[in-house]
Amino acid sequence: MTAASRAPSPPQPREALIVAHGQPGDPAPAETEIAALARRVGAELPGWQVRGATLAAPGALDRALAACARPPLVYPLFMTDGWFVTSQLPARLAGRAGRVLPPLGQDPALPALAAEALVQTAEEHGWRSAETRVIIAAHGSGRSRNAARATEAFARALAGLTGFAEIRTGYIEEPPFLREAAAGAGAQALCLPFFATRRGHVLEDIPAALDAAGFTGACLAPVGLQPGIPALIARALRGAAQP
Repeated sequence: MTAASRAPSPPQPREALIVAHGQPGDPAPAETEIAALARRVGAELPGWQVRGATLAAPGALDRALAACARPPLVYPLFMTDGWFVTSQLPARLAGRAGRVLPPLGQDPALPALAAEALVQTAEEHGWRSAETRVIIAAHGSGRSRNAARATEAFARALAGLTGFAEIRTGYIEEPPFLREAAAGAGAQALCLPFFATRRGHVLEDIPAALDAAGFTGACLAPVGLQPGIPALIARALRGAAQP
C-alpha cells in the first residue's frame, strides 16, 4: 500500500442553508440578497459551505438542497415560528435537511444585538436612553397570536437589557396597530422594524403608519440587516453543529 493510498480523505465541509421567504412578485433581488448573506456567514465559518435560498423563487430551495453533499443545517431567516417555519418550510424540505434551527427572531442573541444598535443610534442623536421611547414595528397576524407573542418576548428581553423610557410594540396586521403604537411617542423616539429584510412592509406599510401617527423620531434599518447578523447566524450554526 502506498503512502498516498494510506492518506486519510480530507474532511467534508459542514453544510448550512439559510432560508428566507423572498418576494413572490419579484424573486430575483431577494435571491441575490440571501446569497450575499450566506457568503458573509460563510466568511465567519472557515471550513463550512453556507448557501442561501428563498421559498418564493421557483426551484431555488430544491437547487440549494441538491448542491449539498449531505443534509444541511437550516437557519430560517424569519422573525417568528409561524406557519412558514412550522408548516411550509418542513413540507418544502421534505426530509432532505438536518436540524432546523429556531428562526432569527427567536435567536436568544438577537435582543442584545438590537439593544446595541438602539443605544448607539440614540447616542448618535445625542439622546439619553432614559428619555427615549422605542417602537418595535412588527408584522403580527390576523389569524394567530403566535407572531405577536414572539415580538412581545423580544421586547421584554430588550427592556431587560436597556434603560429606555418605554418600549412599545405595534403591528401591521393586528392591534395594537403601528399607527396607534407610534402616536404620541414624541420627537425623541426610535422605531426598530422587527423584520428580516428591507422590502414589502418595511418599504411601504411602516413608513405610511409612522407618517399617519405623526412620528418624528428616527427609524433604524430592519433588525435582520443590522451589522452583527452574519456573526450571530454563524454562532448559532456553530453551536448547533457541536456533538
